[in-house]
Amino acid sequence: MTHQEIAKLDEILQAHDYNSTLLIAIMQEIQKEYHYLPEEALEYISKKLKLSEAKIYGVATFYENFSLEPKGKYVIKICDGTACHVRKSVPILEEFRKILKVSEAKPTTDDMMFTVETVSCLGACGLAPVCTVNDHVHPAMTPEKARELIQTLKEQEKEGEADED
Repeated sequence: MTHQEIAKLDEILQAHDYNSTLLIAIMQEIQKEYHYLPEEALEYISKKLKLSEAKIYGVATFYENFSLEPKGKYVIKICDGTACHVRKSVPILEEFRKILKVSEAKPTTDDMMFTVETVSCLGACGLAPVCTVNDHVHPAMTPEKARELIQTLKEQEKEGEADED
């Protein structure tokens, strides 16, 4: 890990007073930073919090929201709960996968920009079918809206790159 990454982990740990009872909140912050839980980061916090790596990995694998695999900058979650499923969430999922050239086995684009996942429920049944992009809810989705959403996100990225130049 770089000095910068260690400093960021120390900042997260310090914000939680190096309190091992706040492990989940610490891990959430780390995942927010990296879009997943890097092995080196978990080993580092294990030492700093005086917790076994087994304990840390137990928490990381128990909760569905934690990921040990790298994810894209934009994590798209398509709900496949009952309300969304009956309102045709599957064609929306298929459209996202087709546009981004990803699959269930390979959910993240090669450029690490997008990850497409299904979830059992997003808790927004009245807005079905629903997807989220980095936890921002997009209601009443359709395959057409999925295409528009990806186009918008790609345009935002291009604008962001132009701003950096």
